[in-house]
Amino acid sequence: MPGRTESIESMEQLAVAWRAMVLDRDRGADVRDLPGIAVRWADCRFAFWNCVTLTDVDADAALVEQRLGQAAEIMRSKRHPGFLWLFEDLLGDEARAGVRSAAGKAGLEYAFPGTGMAGDLLPLPEPSHPELTFVRVTTDEQLRAYADLNSRAYGFPLEDGRDGLLGSTLWKSEVHAYLGLRDGDPVTCAATVEADGRLFVVLVATAPEWQRRGYGEAVTRKALHEGARATGLTRATLHATEAGAPVYPRIGFEPNSPVHFYSLKE
Repeated sequence: MPGRTESIESMEQLAVAWRAMVLDRDRGADVRDLPGIAVRWADCRFAFWNCVTLTDVDADAALVEQRLGQAAEIMRSKRHPGFLWLFEDLLGDEARAGVRSAAGKAGLEYAFPGTGMAGDLLPLPEPSHPELTFVRVTTDEQLRAYADLNSRAYGFPLEDGRDGLLGSTLWKSEVHAYLGLRDGDPVTCAATVEADGRLFVVLVATAPEWQRRGYGEAVTRKALHEGARATGLTRATLHATEAGAPVYPRIGFEPNSPVHFYSLKE
């Protein structure tokens, strides 16, 4: 198992990157660092921008149960649903063994798994794919296409993704966001953004009908290549879904902490 340092880095990268994303969506968003809990909640329709995470290291079972209850109360106070991101390797052994039961007691239910990853892998060579042309997102139309690809890939209504991204200036300037076009149509996307001395990969997606063709890997390489060229950074981090997790080691990422997503019970 990777060292605790990498797991802490993974949690802290979420807190840093999501601060920028959430405040870009709404300058009045709920962005707080409480004892043991980081709140990054835009309270918009795009559920990924509504996030809380536990930040204690090696917390025992009693403390984790307390934090889960506090996190659930924060989530219940919001208009729109979101997720608790739980970095499993930050928990003490006893707390880790009983965390699902403790989450249920707090009114949370398991949603889906993920994995934190990182690597000293930059710079990367200029990427290419025989079926794709890459374009950087700089217009509202391109940003809408980026949002729609994420909604379709993650099973959200199109309006949810648009509510998270449309109107952003950050995504058209500071974020290195790229679309992969096949015959002129957007089919895949990936982005990187500077986060505390690392290049953080965010919102990688491929249209369901074009998956398993190497498109996601290719456009992620493009976003990393361009982000590293612009910033000079050499280390990159990300949080992968279960479906995307096999892609990133091929680029050079190494898994660190499992990440488990929880939502409020209906």
